[in-house]
Amino acid sequence: MALIELDNVEVHYGTFKALDGISCQIDGGAVGLLGPNGAGKSTLMKTLLGFNRASSGQVRILGHEMPQAALRIRQELGYMPEREVVSPSVSAVSFLTYVGRLFGMVRVDAMERTHELLNYVGLGESRYRKMETYSTGMLQRVKLAQALIHDPRLLLLDEPTNGLDPEGRLEMLELIADIGKKRNVTVVLSSHLLPDVQHVCDRVIMVQHGKVVEDNTIEALTAPRDSQFVVQVHGGQDQFIARVEEGGGQRIQQRDETLLIQLPAGATVEYLFQAARDSKTQIRQLEPAKSSLAEVFLKAMALPRTPSGEDAA
Repeated sequence: MALIELDNVEVHYGTFKALDGISCQIDGGAVGLLGPNGAGKSTLMKTLLGFNRASSGQVRILGHEMPQAALRIRQELGYMPEREVVSPSVSAVSFLTYVGRLFGMVRVDAMERTHELLNYVGLGESRYRKMETYSTGMLQRVKLAQALIHDPRLLLLDEPTNGLDPEGRLEMLELIADIGKKRNVTVVLSSHLLPDVQHVCDRVIMVQHGKVVEDNTIEALTAPRDSQFVVQVHGGQDQFIARVEEGGGQRIQQRDETLLIQLPAGATVEYLFQAARDSKTQIRQLEPAKSSLAEVFLKAMALPRTPSGEDAA
């Protein structure tokens, strides 16, 4: 059973279609939800939480229908919102204990869980200070802790590294990766930062104009390209390129002594070594060409749209 199932889901804000027929499944692991601002990521998150109701289509989470079972689902779902949710006039200990009580814990259990989580996210003695004195990084740690207070099976994170300095950002990403890999929690990370998603996630769902435009594992999306190689040569570069092209190969890109070469149909890597021997060129580096996640993302975001608003095939 998939933990999250979306089947042709549409969400409207008045006449504006924020989600346009989204379908996908999430079975586990850490999944990145990628897209530019306004792509529909936050709307999708709010739909999963039951704050938005689908105009059409079906939303199932943990085997239950949304929004009918929203309250039941929230008992097993943690959410770290992009915006601040903490109360500045109380301490992190008081705030998290209160959140635990909202989930039905007795005060002693809520307090014990609070200290366990504040230790986990790295908030030291500052936990007893009022949160109005906290830095952005400390507030983000409290927000993550409140999402974990009830030991959820599913964790939704909306831009969890917003406002963090490089060190704080890395620490937050390490915490999220640990949650997904060691605590057996399914993580959905919504972000516009590709490095964050690549650091934590195994799979990405890319959204643009309220549609899913790419859905695959990062490994598959960045796999070596068929018959393309990055070649670094020294001496006789022009002769090497000429020899490659004589046999039907193609120079796709060139930067100093590094070339991106497309082999002719049916050729193997031996074709490049033969071209080097024929042109008396020395190959210093040779490796299969791969697409970066950034390249895949930009290509997916550039999909054209028809005048009716539908993505072109």
